[in-house]
Amino acid sequence: MNRKANENAIEVRGLTKRFGQRTAVEELSFAVPRGSIVGLLGPNGAGKSTTLRALVGLLEPTSGECLIHGSPFSALDNPATHVGVHMDGFGFEGGITARRHLEICRLAAGAARGRTEEVLEEVGLAADARRRVKTFSTGMAQRLGLAAALIGSPRTLILDEPANGLDPDGIRWLRRFLRSYAERGGTVLIASHQLPELEQVVDEVVVIKQRALFAGRLEDLVTGGADSLESRYFDLVEGASA
Repeated sequence: MNRKANENAIEVRGLTKRFGQRTAVEELSFAVPRGSIVGLLGPNGAGKSTTLRALVGLLEPTSGECLIHGSPFSALDNPATHVGVHMDGFGFEGGITARRHLEICRLAAGAARGRTEEVLEEVGLAADARRRVKTFSTGMAQRLGLAAALIGSPRTLILDEPANGLDPDGIRWLRRFLRSYAERGGTVLIASHQLPELEQVVDEVVVIKQRALFAGRLEDLVTGGADSLESRYFDLVEGASA
């Protein structure tokens, strides 16, 4: 994918991350164009979580760089207004209400006073705003995590398995929400194992197994409609193991 830097919301350039003798990702490069939804795919241990954590400044690359809107995460002015993040390990204080959790996020992001109520409506949790987070189902917690990611009105979202725990209605809602977000000019990088669902929403895919096995448009991977994303994914991953 040869694009000018200003056309990309996210760029990963030659990312290598080693933990002692173990290499999590090696010379990984890909870009996420503005206004698109891109799926980050790979088997367990392929380096997806490492890549996402390097992108949002939770890990220091051994070499290479990760850029969001042209800058490392650490250099972004008020990061919550640039990128919203929802990943495994970003937990909640179970004893507080959903509204209180989002109020804390709003204050940290410097967002306007009414933003909490807006995102509660946006993710369908307005009726549950006074419930304590510890009473939430997995699907409701996913919606709350997405609400927290949206609190700063970011132009880009980085999401790790956001459909986990959602029922079919919730999955359909998430698909429609992400497409609407992209149509309004937002950008989404989404890591997921739910390949059939991803196929219905992404514009591009990045398949990795320490390195990039494919990075490009979905239609270029799933040629002529004869193959599914799932079948082509396994072709790539199993081929890399041979």
